[in-house]
Amino acid sequence: MKAVSMQTTPKTSFWLFLITFALVFYGMGAASVESFVNYPIWPLIGANEFRAYHRALTPLIVGYMVIPMVVATILTILLLWFRPASIPRWMVWLAIVLQLVVWISTFTIQLSIQGQLSADGLSLPLIERLRITSFWFRRVPHIANAILFLWMMSVLLRGNLSRSAEA
Repeated sequence: MKAVSMQTTPKTSFWLFLITFALVFYGMGAASVESFVNYPIWPLIGANEFRAYHRALTPLIVGYMVIPMVVATILTILLLWFRPASIPRWMVWLAIVLQLVVWISTFTIQLSIQGQLSADGLSLPLIERLRITSFWFRRVPHIANAILFLWMMSVLLRGNLSRSAEA
């Protein structure tokens, strides 16, 4: 199957990559705060207050974490066609796979747990399950994806430095 060739300027592909890079790191940071700061203190919230807290937190998480991560995933997919020439396509595919692991885990595991916590209130076993599954199926792929994007940035910068030295 032949890929559709789309014209793009090096400047456009650079900016697309730069915005994607920033959103990937923003998303990883926001998700890390959620997992490593927020989840561990949930057991300290009183059982009577937990449900209200959790319900108030959810729209904030969507606005400040989920939406930027969705945009990062969409932009990563666009990099298949509009990436800087020095970044190999396989790196973008690997980034997409890592992001899909996060989304599949979110939709098949964590959203169910979050729904139960919102409906039923504080549950220490559910919080522990959320922490464990989030670490292995969301934080680890997020960190790997960020490292991959850092590697892509180094490839891009090396390519630009080489071209500058030749000029």
